[in-house]
Amino acid sequence: MTRYLKYLLCLLCLYGCEGTTYRSSVPNRPVQLSVNTEAGIYVHFVPDNINSFMIVNEKGYQFNGQSLPVTDVDYYGYAGVVIYIDNNRQYSAFDLCCPHCVKQSKPCEVDGIYAICPICGEHYDLSFGFATPVKGISTEALRKYTTFYTNHRLTVHD
Repeated sequence: MTRYLKYLLCLLCLYGCEGTTYRSSVPNRPVQLSVNTEAGIYVHFVPDNINSFMIVNEKGYQFNGQSLPVTDVDYYGYAGVVIYIDNNRQYSAFDLCCPHCVKQSKPCEVDGIYAICPICGEHYDLSFGFATPVKGISTEALRKYTTFYTNHRLTVHD
């Protein structure tokens, strides 16, 4: 009897997971970036510098008013990527396309702790690593990418 009850419980749990896959409104484009935080302009892009950010797009890797070109193996999503050091000293990466407007040619602009859509005016809070909308009409967070930091090398991928 208890065996059947366990099977029933497992089936109910699996049934409850149906449809929980998150799908972003932002079109899926490849992301593959790598940053050596011990080299060049990136020496200050380390976890202790919270609220620091880097933007990567067709113009290159942009940090602290300087820019380095992207290479043939760099992919930067749909409208560019912002890599942000949040309040928990963790790297987070997001596509700069507003999920409400979905305009590749008008990416969000980063101003302090917010990514701001130039079309609808939505503010996305980057400070805790979630990029959730906090002011405006959007109901969806920015598309998030996976970050991995080890031995002074930061990688970002989809």
